[in-house]
Amino acid sequence: MSLSSYLHHHCHAHSLKQGFSNQECLRISSGVLSSNSRVPSLGIRMGRVWSEPARLLVQQAPGLTQIPQIQKTEISFRPNDPKSYEAYVLNIVRFLEKYKDSAQKDDMIFEECGSVPSELKERGEFNNERGERKVCRFKLEWLGNCSGINDETYGYKEGKPCVIIKLNRVLGFKPKPPKNESLETYPVMKYSPYVLPVQCTGKRDEDKEKIGNVEYFGLGGYPGFPLQYYPYYGKLLQPKYLQPLLAVQFTNLTMDTEIRIECKAYGENIGYSDKDRFQGRFDVKIEVKS
Repeated sequence: MSLSSYLHHHCHAHSLKQGFSNQECLRISSGVLSSNSRVPSLGIRMGRVWSEPARLLVQQAPGLTQIPQIQKTEISFRPNDPKSYEAYVLNIVRFLEKYKDSAQKDDMIFEECGSVPSELKERGEFNNERGERKVCRFKLEWLGNCSGINDETYGYKEGKPCVIIKLNRVLGFKPKPPKNESLETYPVMKYSPYVLPVQCTGKRDEDKEKIGNVEYFGLGGYPGFPLQYYPYYGKLLQPKYLQPLLAVQFTNLTMDTEIRIECKAYGENIGYSDKDRFQGRFDVKIEVKS
């Protein structure tokens, strides 16, 4: 199969799942195939396309991940022992460095995109004809109790741990939020057609009884990712791109019990895979010790 035929085949097969049209997919593919220095070159390896733009042709849905990032996806600590949660807090602090106001001052790079969710923000073709594209600012204050502004321990000192959630970057991906009427299966506190919602629940029945209250902090007070931060144009055209974040705080977890928690993003083009436990969702175990 020729490279051109390969790309046409994958555009037809995956474009609807990715949230962009077949025509848009082919347009991106054309940019990939061009010699433009601002578009990563395309390589074929073991019959698959390996490049940042082409990745969106074969990936069904972006991954959902949490901060602190931990190897065994287990968070275990004692609120009265700072050493037990020091690594988690430091991990969050380091991740949020680029979200500080001081890191987003350059008006040539960053722009205000509003404090309420709005529609997708298209920034032209996926090539270098217009040079680098601007990036939406994201304010730490939108993360509320989990911003680190008023609590430098992100709730861990009080036994109310925060987890920061992000949707992994996929070039060209355009989230499609679920229809309002389809939300009966996963009730969301606050609905917007311009937000890709996320919900964290107990993984098993026994976990659902022990997870307690879950508070969400995001742009506009919505539990999810606002559309104006998409699509992402890649690290060459948007080197300072900031993913929208959602903070989740567990305020009354049952003590001395390992609780399995599942967080899932919901959307018409968000898929899940048993082979990839981070595709559209993630699991984390949390234990608050006395």
